[in-house]
Amino acid sequence: MGKSFVWPRGGPLDEAHAAALHFDAASGWMRPLRQVFSPNHSQRPAQGAVELLVIHAISLPPGHLDTLWIDRLFTNHLDSTVHPYFVNAAQLRVSAHFLIDRAGALTQYVSLHRQAWHAGRSSFRGRFECNAFSIGIELVGDGFLPYTEAQYAALIRLIEKLYAIYPLLVRERVVGHRDIAPQRKADPGPSFEWTRLDRALTR
Repeated sequence: MGKSFVWPRGGPLDEAHAAALHFDAASGWMRPLRQVFSPNHSQRPAQGAVELLVIHAISLPPGHLDTLWIDRLFTNHLDSTVHPYFVNAAQLRVSAHFLIDRAGALTQYVSLHRQAWHAGRSSFRGRFECNAFSIGIELVGDGFLPYTEAQYAALIRLIEKLYAIYPLLVRERVVGHRDIAPQRKADPGPSFEWTRLDRALTR
């Protein structure tokens, strides 16, 4: 799988890195940051202007908080023989635009111009297929273990960057996977502190 590393793994999206982060409008990639290129994406429809952010939780296998297997899942290189959970997971074709690990380090997998395959069957305010008009952000966690201070700081800085790019984004359009697929999903889980976003986001 192709990788381009600008930050080493574990480098947090701190204030200095956030100030340097910029959006390449031609490619849809945020730079400079760690990039792992997922093949799991598709064209946004003509009416697919970004107006929703979806926050997810991921630990792979469940309860493990490393990012190695997440990279492999999103690039279709997950070895089904390594862990029993991977037998089915290796068949999935999924991705997200961003991942924030426990140290607050950020990885981008899919151009923001493309729809990542993160939401599945979903709806928001009467609109279905949320992948078409959303950005997916994965937090490394199981939804029960508290998320780290570094993750919250990185998430808030990333959202503010995305606010500057997409004028339709507001706090009410920053939701969890549970909010758009409540029959299937519960992430980012009960340990996610939504009040942090309420206090910190500028709109």
